[in-house]
Amino acid sequence: MTQPAANLTAEQRARFYAGKALATQPWVRAPTLTDARDGLGPLYNARSCLECHIKGGRGESTTSVERPPVATLVRLSVPGRGAHGEPRPEPVYGAQLQTRSTSLSHQLRDRPGAARYDDHGPAEAAVHLRWTSQTFTYPDGARVELRAPALELRRLGYGDMQPETRAGLRHAPSMAGVGLLELIPQEDIERRADPDDRDADGISGRVNIVWDPEAEALRPGRFGLKANQPSARVQVAAALAGDLGVTSSVFPDQPCTEGQPRCQAAPTGEDASGHEISEELLDALVFFTMSIAVVERRAPEHPTVREGAALFELVGCADCHTPRFGTGDDPDYPHLSHQTIWPYSDLLLHDMGPALDDGREDHRASGAEWRTAPLWGVGLARAMLESVGLLHDGRARTVEEAIVWHGGEASESRERFAALDAPQRRALISFVRSL
Repeated sequence: MTQPAANLTAEQRARFYAGKALATQPWVRAPTLTDARDGLGPLYNARSCLECHIKGGRGESTTSVERPPVATLVRLSVPGRGAHGEPRPEPVYGAQLQTRSTSLSHQLRDRPGAARYDDHGPAEAAVHLRWTSQTFTYPDGARVELRAPALELRRLGYGDMQPETRAGLRHAPSMAGVGLLELIPQEDIERRADPDDRDADGISGRVNIVWDPEAEALRPGRFGLKANQPSARVQVAAALAGDLGVTSSVFPDQPCTEGQPRCQAAPTGEDASGHEISEELLDALVFFTMSIAVVERRAPEHPTVREGAALFELVGCADCHTPRFGTGDDPDYPHLSHQTIWPYSDLLLHDMGPALDDGREDHRASGAEWRTAPLWGVGLARAMLESVGLLHDGRARTVEEAIVWHGGEASESRERFAALDAPQRRALISFVRSL
């Protein structure tokens, strides 16, 4: 799935594959002889970008409480907002839980006497997901099993969290088509927003307004599961800092808090500019992310798929999963400019109801609001990885489960889907899987 856009020049393809190498190869603990790839941690969740985004697609979902998830991370906050409207981090554990540490005690944790080597400080916690199940029954009597995760934290490395801490699960989404989404003109997105539901159709998509650390200003968000990042570049840099513990010019600080002095004192992989990834390598990684191709549609003319496309519109799925947009002009990305694209997303926030509410606000997004997920490529997700997870926390194992979990603004569409007969439901699902 991490294939380059088909219209890249030879020079651009070289840049793409240089960025892909950065996304694939693991970072290592500093200091080492190579200053290009050292600086992992001291606290981190993964050693490389594609460890979570399998082949650039959605992450693998765990099935057993004893198997810690790799592609599902935990965001933390306490009540209130920061200076720019952002969530307030938990004072000791920060804004995101890191489950790994570069300390030798963590690397050797299965060996006797490993505690003697606790040089960089322990990992923050071990994350486990305990799955509960329930059954949804269609009007015709058919049933589908649903599952939901309950977070279980073990071995907290720095004491108890504040009692009012809010924890939200975030499952790795697909990276395909990110650059095309970046080039959609903001006015085209805002044209579909209806925050006060003035047309009384029950759908009130909203634009999230977030802090851009590069512009040092508030800007519309469009990336991230709650549209909490303003650009692909900031999203990439945030993942480097939060997931790998790799600093950049965008996020120059390690994910260590004042309550983690050994983490703060650990050696870094900083270069002459004071960052662990150079501007040149960051640009290569961003170019790779922006230039990942969208997969080709499968069997779009098949009669069942065509029937499903009509049903997709009929039940109201397309009211939020907007089929078509056009991209604007960007001289740095001419291969992405002036294209008609079919992401099946409006990139807006929608209230998805209490079942998907994690109780954690993010800028203007409530706990129940999530950005409409682009559907392109979703049909290949399970073909690439059978245990792929859908929705914000990876709970849905199939397209059908993801649809049935929809609530809030999508409740009427879900009920219309449920009222279809079984062959019609299969046709609609076949259409989504063809995207």
